[in-house]
Amino acid sequence: MSTTAASGTTDLSEKQRRILEYLRDHVGQQTYFKSRLIADELGLSAKEVGTNMPAVRDDANGIEVEKWGYSSSTTWKVTT
Repeated sequence: MSTTAASGTTDLSEKQRRILEYLRDHVGQQTYFKSRLIADELGLSAKEVGTNMPAVRDDANGIEVEKWGYSSSTTWKVTT
C-alpha cells in the first residue's frame, strides 16, 4: 500500500515519517543530529534511527541528509 503525505513522502513507515518530520522541524535550528538524540526525542533506539535513515534520506524532499560521523553515535548532517 502506498501512502502520500502532504510533504510528498511515499512508502515510508511510521518510524521513518516521524524521523523525517523531526528533522524538518529542527533543520532551521541545527545542522548536525546524533542518532541517539533523535531516538531519545522520538522514543526509539539509536539503532532504529540509524536503520531507518537511508529510507528517510532517499525520500527527504526539501532537505539533504548526509551521514557525517560515528563518534559516540552516528551523526547526520541535515541541510535545506
